[in-house]
Amino acid sequence: MREFSESYLSRTREGMWADSRDALESLALDARDRILDVGCGTGELSRVLAAESPGEVIGCDADPDLLATAGEHVPVVAGDAFQLPFSDDTFDLVVCQALLINLPEPAAAVTEFARVSSDLVAAVEPDNAAVEIDSSVDAEGQLERRARRAYLDGVKTDVALGADAREAFDAAGLEVLETRRYDHVRTVEPPYSDGALTAARRKATGDGLADDRTTLLAGALTEGEYDDLRGSWREMGRDVIEQMRDRDYRRTERVPFYVTVGRVPES
Repeated sequence: MREFSESYLSRTREGMWADSRDALESLALDARDRILDVGCGTGELSRVLAAESPGEVIGCDADPDLLATAGEHVPVVAGDAFQLPFSDDTFDLVVCQALLINLPEPAAAVTEFARVSSDLVAAVEPDNAAVEIDSSVDAEGQLERRARRAYLDGVKTDVALGADAREAFDAAGLEVLETRRYDHVRTVEPPYSDGALTAARRKATGDGLADDRTTLLAGALTEGEYDDLRGSWREMGRDVIEQMRDRDYRRTERVPFYVTVGRVPES
């Protein structure tokens, strides 16, 4: 069950560990024999794990299309986070990234992760309520905050889980060893990538908000407020495109992630 689309998750995860992998230090990747990446999607984290560990890394996801991409980099297995297709103690590290925020019962999933791990369980989860935007278009930050509040209000799962993932670890009976913050910073500046140009066009047309319309209206936002927001959003998008034409547009997005690590108690 994904409240955030895979396109959103891919954009969020893309290049996440390019600057630093210090937040993964407590996983002792260089000493791992078998690692499971649950909810691996297209395998962004799986590739990092495989690069940092001499052991075997396996990706697991319920979506076969995403697994096809991840499978180009690591072995993959189709499976449900609540019923993993593995025996007890199969891995010495089970990890997920931006998965628990999409699950209605994070603790149940973490309990299942602990079942198939003989040692560590780790979760890399964002606090989507604390995203910071700095833009050369004055209205962009304010409008994104407004849209984000409405979106979070309409989502059924805790997409602002972040550091509170440790509560799911406690409920699953794990010994929480550490929760470490890692800020994923994404910048847009000249020369603009194809992805940045596409994002600007979607702002100018309002397509991005249209895709999220059902979720935005599932909370307290009214139809009239949505129409007003989308109109302001399109105007902001046109300003973004104008600045891009002059090569003046700059945007920085900071998403706080929290790496929570727990140990499976000895039997």
